[in-house]
Amino acid sequence: MVTQRRRRASNLWIHRWSRWIIGAIALMGACGTAYLTVIKVMGGDATCPVGGCDRVLSSDYAEVFGLPLTLFGCLGYLGMAVMALGPFLINPERQQELRNRLEDITWPLLFIGATAMLVFSAYLMYLLAFEIKAACPYCITSALFAATMFVTTILGRRWNDVGQLVFRGFIIAMVTLLSTLAVYANVNNPQGADANIPGQAGPPITTVSGEAEMQLAQHLTAIDAKMYGAWWCPHCHDQKQLFGQTAAKAIPYVECDAEGQNPQTAVCRAAPEVQGFPTWEVNGEFFVGAQSLDILADASGYTGDRNFQN
Repeated sequence: MVTQRRRRASNLWIHRWSRWIIGAIALMGACGTAYLTVIKVMGGDATCPVGGCDRVLSSDYAEVFGLPLTLFGCLGYLGMAVMALGPFLINPERQQELRNRLEDITWPLLFIGATAMLVFSAYLMYLLAFEIKAACPYCITSALFAATMFVTTILGRRWNDVGQLVFRGFIIAMVTLLSTLAVYANVNNPQGADANIPGQAGPPITTVSGEAEMQLAQHLTAIDAKMYGAWWCPHCHDQKQLFGQTAAKAIPYVECDAEGQNPQTAVCRAAPEVQGFPTWEVNGEFFVGAQSLDILADASGYTGDRNFQN
């Protein structure tokens, strides 16, 4: 009897505070993702105790449809906060029926949002561990937020049909996962991003660019350096692997084979120093073979971040 009373009291407690808990977590998540969005847009460095945050923010996975992923995360958190806290804006003494109706409408929406955010966060944790291979406290905290909101949504009210809830959750999870895989299809298959450009592209770049790689690639482009190469050249591929997926697209690459994408054979022939691939032209000097990023940085007068990841 005592155990039943304690259990009933516990349920009443979680039912009474569940919306406040979800709302508070959502607002904290919105603040964190808003901060990261500003950092991403402004090109600054995120405050990070382990040094992996900037690598995550500069990866190909950090943008969706050309916009920062953190922006969508911020909007998702704000939506959860509005749905969780919105009914409290209705005066229960004057409009009790309206408030009850609003609560009945928003609970299923909270479940949909929490489930989708949990599945997406789980996929991001997979990317952190196996693709980007970097630790990001913000990302891990966001995943914990999503998990907590999901659990609180499940326990925060008495659901009439648990079986139906499980079925809906499964459908939402599958739709979210398939949509996520579709959005990141070009990132997971880098060669597909250039499929509409005629010519051979060579093997895909599989490594992830860090902030230092991006800055060096932009610096090399700014000083009009050139990397002469060919799509079939394995050492050219090795060189691009050092830069990573995103930075490799930004380096000043000159395709010297007529069958490659955007070939510039005339430019290659005009440089007699180019006898093999890859060959770098930096500040009037020529470097044959794949070069370490530190050598390219020294030769080009690069003074930025040298925390190269690859």
